[in-house]
Amino acid sequence: MIAAHICSGCAVRDRALCASLDDVELDTLNALGQRRRLTRGQTLVWAGEESLVCANLLSGVLKLSAVTPDGREQVVGLLYPADFVGRPWAELADFTVTALGDVELCVFPRKPFERVLEDHVRMERLLLQRTLAALEEARGRMLALARLSAREKLAGFLLDMADRVQGCRATASGPVTFDFPLTRGEMAEVLGLTIETVSRQLSRLKAEGAINLMGARGITIRDRALLEAA
Repeated sequence: MIAAHICSGCAVRDRALCASLDDVELDTLNALGQRRRLTRGQTLVWAGEESLVCANLLSGVLKLSAVTPDGREQVVGLLYPADFVGRPWAELADFTVTALGDVELCVFPRKPFERVLEDHVRMERLLLQRTLAALEEARGRMLALARLSAREKLAGFLLDMADRVQGCRATASGPVTFDFPLTRGEMAEVLGLTIETVSRQLSRLKAEGAINLMGARGITIRDRALLEAA
């Protein structure tokens, strides 16, 4: 089938929410969906507005943010390839969803997508599992913000990002290299640190041989064990 054929070339086919569907079921789902690309700074969903779409993130990184009563933006989470975007059965969007670089998504109108979920129990169950995992991740982030040192926060953040972004290796067992999807200011905001502290800790990890920094955005995880120890 045409839709199933398109999905067979999807980089996150085995990790995204639709991994629970067979080819016939994928054809039904993809009759609703379309590919959409965003560039850095473009917004998919605005907090407080009607929730119109859900999506699978195929490539790139998205940030979830909220605005405080005095107008300041607060980053509350990041979404990586294979993550699900949106909240079925919610009339209004809780957070603003913005691209941190070039992003590609498979987007579905929310209400028809809800009907697909009702007809496919496995996908509905997988969505519940992912929702609970996201809740646990949010709780872990709260603990990190409250209890971990700046060094621990940054080391954990780099390890998580290395595991989830689409990096590259010179050899199968070599160090992974990727580009930061966030500015240092955005990293500081996510981690509850200052820009100066983030820069200082990155320089310290580089001096210790755990990472290598290349230009404004490039990073190589040179010694994962050292980073894990940090």
